Amino acid sequence: MAWVHMCQLDDIDEEDVIRIDHQGHPYALYRTEQGVFASDGMCTHEEADLADGLVMDNVIECPLHQGRFDIRTGKALSPPVCVNLKTYDATVEDGSVYVWL
Repeated sequence: MAWVHMCQLDDIDEEDVIRIDHQGHPYALYRTEQGVFASDGMCTHEEADLADGLVMDNVIECPLHQGRFDIRTGKALSPPVCVNLKTYDATVEDGSVYVWL
């Protein structure tokens, strides 16, 4: 495992999410007042792209069926999602976002 450069911090608006594909795997990167977070990029319910979702108060809402996850922990918060989202450690250094993969 290693820290992998994913994007520049300025690539992610506050209270927003972007998709980054790394080695064929989609990741979602989030930016909130509490920092930067990373998770798998697809919803655990029906493989919807979370980068098309809505971020509010450290929660991502899936664009397909409005299931919600805590982006800090990946915990499934509301139906129809019932499987937690895999999260990854993320950090910012010199304006770059790195994820521990």
